[in-house]
Amino acid sequence: MKIKGIQKLTLIDYPEKLACIIFLFECNFRCGFCHNPELVIREGVKDYSEEEVLNFLKEKKKYLEGVCITGGEPLLDLNESFLKKIKDMGYLIKLDTNGSFPEKLERIMNHGLVDFIAMDVKASKERYSEITNAQVDLQKIEQSIKLISEFSEYEFRTTIIEDFHDLEEIKKIAVWINNIVGKRGKKFCLQAFKNKGKFVGEDFNFKRDVPEDYVLNLKKVVEGYFEKVEIR
Repeated sequence: MKIKGIQKLTLIDYPEKLACIIFLFECNFRCGFCHNPELVIREGVKDYSEEEVLNFLKEKKKYLEGVCITGGEPLLDLNESFLKKIKDMGYLIKLDTNGSFPEKLERIMNHGLVDFIAMDVKASKERYSEITNAQVDLQKIEQSIKLISEFSEYEFRTTIIEDFHDLEEIKKIAVWINNIVGKRGKKFCLQAFKNKGKFVGEDFNFKRDVPEDYVLNLKKVVEGYFEKVEIR
């Protein structure tokens, strides 16, 4: 398991919790708008050992409530023993995933090693490979959506790219999720693209931030499909 970064404090990544973020290396998708290119592609970033991370968590236990595990795609090589050690310290664990590994996800859920799951739903199923620049097994994506929808604390989320996620596309995503879940989803987050530079896809370095009114219009389209819709 390659740990490529630690953000020592986040007030937004774990809803209503003071948390840190642990970044794992590598991803099976190559989304051009990924804002962690150093973590998913480049090898020149310092590795952290599990021991280093666990020692950090021991030191910060009096201040932090949760740990966010992200990537890359953490389920590529996330050690369950590592999660158990974090849980044994009393932390809540939030897992970010792209939904490619439902079998691993189910095992972690069944073993009580995660408290909150956030799944990125990149696009409608017709355009998934286009935006991820990868061959995607949509059956596995759908398995993960179904599994997560039965979990107590979760959210689905989509990063909004202005020239990709129009009103029709965002509705297709919402309908697709609803058809899989069989009811309204619990929570859906629209994450407006922000140009932070150094993206996986160089073209994204020249794109403007997605305007708030654009995302507000998308929110109106999907509100009937979920119990709660948020903009970030």
